[in-house]
Amino acid sequence: MNKAHAFQALMNLARHAAQKAGKELYLLANERQRAQAQLTLLHDYRLDYARRLQQAVQIGLPASSLKNFRQFITTLDAAISQQSHVVARQETQVREKRQYWQTGKRRLNAFEALETRARSRQRELENRSEQIANDETSARMHYMHNT
Repeated sequence: MNKAHAFQALMNLARHAAQKAGKELYLLANERQRAQAQLTLLHDYRLDYARRLQQAVQIGLPASSLKNFRQFITTLDAAISQQSHVVARQETQVREKRQYWQTGKRRLNAFEALETRARSRQRELENRSEQIANDETSARMHYMHNT
């Protein structure tokens, strides 16, 4: 395998890894957003239920109903706690995947910069070779013309 082919293979691997990490980051971010929306919904529902409890207490509420309200609020609190843990875990995963993706993008950018420099050097060498050939042709033409 020649150097150019090996380098192109490395670039392709880096490009593929960065694209895959980007897709995974996108999916994780969407999951986290859905989990956050669910957490917000649970908080809103708990606030609404607490308001209803307060209104029911003001107008008079049997003890059994009060107990049911409190048990349901306790259940909501447990669900909120669990969902908060889910959101926190997903935020950690998103942060880690973002770092991984950024590392991959930097690696790909470095390969692309190396490729750009190599192409530029190759063009310079080709231009120099062409200039030397032109100079030699001009020198021969001049020599032939003057002799």
